[in-house]
Amino acid sequence: MDTRRYLLLPLLASIMAGSLRVAHADDFNPFTDSDLASQSSTLVFLSEVSEIASGEPFHVLFKLTHPPNWHSYFINPGYVGASLTPNWNLPPGFEVERVGWPVPHIGSTAGKKTYGYEPTVSHLFRITPPPSLTEGATVKVTASPRWQICDESTCRPEPGIGAPETASSLIVKVGPSPKVLSGNAGAFSEARAMLPSELPSDLKIQAIESLDTIPLILSPATAVPDGDIYFYDYDQLLDAQSNPVLTRNDTDVRWELARSKDTDQPLGSHISGILTIGKNGYQLDALLGAEGGDRVSFGRLLAILGGMFLGGMILNLMPCVFPVIGIKIMSFVQQSGEDRRTILLHGVIYAIGVLLSFWVLSGILLALREGAIGEGGQDVTWGYQLQNPWVMWSLMLVIFALAMNMYGVFEIGTSATSVGSNLTHKQGAGGSFFSGVLATIVATPCSAPFLGVAIGLAFSLPPLLFLLAFTVMALGLAFPYVLLSAFPGLISRLPRPGPWMESFKQAMAFLLFGTTGFLLWSFLSLKDVGLERMLPIVLGLTFVGIAGWIYGRWCVVSRTKPTRLTGFILTLVFAGLGLACSKPPATGLEWEVWSPEAVEKANASGRPVFVDFTATWCATCQVNKSRAYNAKVRALFAKHDILALKADYTNQDPRIARAIAALNRRAVPVNVLYHPEKEEPRVTKELFGSSYMANFLREALEP
Repeated sequence: MDTRRYLLLPLLASIMAGSLRVAHADDFNPFTDSDLASQSSTLVFLSEVSEIASGEPFHVLFKLTHPPNWHSYFINPGYVGASLTPNWNLPPGFEVERVGWPVPHIGSTAGKKTYGYEPTVSHLFRITPPPSLTEGATVKVTASPRWQICDESTCRPEPGIGAPETASSLIVKVGPSPKVLSGNAGAFSEARAMLPSELPSDLKIQAIESLDTIPLILSPATAVPDGDIYFYDYDQLLDAQSNPVLTRNDTDVRWELARSKDTDQPLGSHISGILTIGKNGYQLDALLGAEGGDRVSFGRLLAILGGMFLGGMILNLMPCVFPVIGIKIMSFVQQSGEDRRTILLHGVIYAIGVLLSFWVLSGILLALREGAIGEGGQDVTWGYQLQNPWVMWSLMLVIFALAMNMYGVFEIGTSATSVGSNLTHKQGAGGSFFSGVLATIVATPCSAPFLGVAIGLAFSLPPLLFLLAFTVMALGLAFPYVLLSAFPGLISRLPRPGPWMESFKQAMAFLLFGTTGFLLWSFLSLKDVGLERMLPIVLGLTFVGIAGWIYGRWCVVSRTKPTRLTGFILTLVFAGLGLACSKPPATGLEWEVWSPEAVEKANASGRPVFVDFTATWCATCQVNKSRAYNAKVRALFAKHDILALKADYTNQDPRIARAIAALNRRAVPVNVLYHPEKEEPRVTKELFGSSYMANFLREALEP
């Protein structure tokens, strides 16, 4: 039985015990002198300064002290466990970031190796205030930290089972410059001493990627101090339960640990974590590469190429690609009586289309990886281009249009059984080439078994082998089609032409409609798009669908010339509307979360506040967002230093309801400007665009 189940038993027992012992949660104090309290951690929340200055970062820390033989956790717990989560509640405009992770050590829970801290640890954070604070004001920094501690047999969440959320707060003044608290200097020196150091300049470390382990090569050997060596990776890519292997020779030191079997995610191009040598800890961010620089063993290369070829073949069965391949194979049914050389020519041209497309794509990825173009550098991976909203948007529209074409909403040309060849229907050569290009394009959002690890390994190869790996993947994608074209005897095994072909074509369309839905979800997940763009994107796809329907009904040869012209114009109009509605948004306003306190604080410092009371189910709200905040309006927000706050009423919130009622409104949208020098807030009309918003701001803020 998996040991993790045993860890749940004491936790459930603790929960049951806690529920029996505590009659009222409001009266529960996890730090009393009870048995449970004796097994609790203590937490101290400290600021390094008593006064802060506008725009100048300052540091805070959480110091945890655990009972004997109990430990808390590193970001990578090794087996089970949850690291400290601060749960910040900061004033508007304040930003916070962690200043590294303290160097962990190896512990044990239920006989399993864990990564954590005992008996004490300090977590250091950097807070950056906004540049517009008022001197003399006070600022409250609040956090509700949660963490987990374990001993050999028991785990418990902190501050305690059944305990209410506990908040830790600091109050600092705003002054002309930061003022250090001398009484806390020792605690912060101690916290910084727990952080890893930079690697010595004479020590070089190379991370080697293999199928089963990840070795670290430390060189030269003379730069590696004597002592135990261990690497705590941040992303749980290594198997903490396996035993590391350490070998030393005259030139270098090799440390390796097995890869985790609990994850199938590609390693990417680097590995990060904390390397300990003896009692010293070092921050490590090492590029993954082949051992010996550009030298790659034949066995390793063969394994990568085999995975790429097999994964490319299996891509043909993925819902993104199968409809295109299925329709192209159906074209063999039509060509079954043609000359063998003609059929083989179609297969070769299709393969050329796939190869050229893969070479273009892999060439761009290689240039990004090597830093020749863009800023991607070594962080580029397969599917990198799908992080661009415009690429994802274009792919979504192409797949949607292709789905409508296959369903029969419209046809390009007269063939009903060939997607790509519609572009060059006369001989079909251009169509076969385009089908190869299309298969590559629609394959990019898909992954297949064997591809995840193989692609991760391929990205660590030197340039020529990198291109070779993706060439082999392209050959795998093209292989089934080329196989059929090279052996016409296989074609005779396909069903005879008939009405089933049209039904099969329409059935394939549903796979592409499903792929469109997946791409829509992915598109909305991009940070530059967001869920609030759902309505205009769906409307845009609807308009594109109407354009395809009009084209299929009115632009066919059987219609009169005036009808075809009218249909063509309407097609362009609706297609244009669809593109305009669904396109990725321009960089918008930086919205912060609304609260009454945020409004009061900003107004008290002389800053205007614009609040958007909105909800995702409010169609008018989404239309306003898509139309109102163009570059001119954003410039006015910046000119007048307006704080933009979003009050999301998607789920019922009594505070938002009261704020809306105070404005004599009973429904969203409500958009209101709070002027620091005027008592009455100014409310916009319900539906508005950018011109109205620009005039609204000028009238309210400019004399």
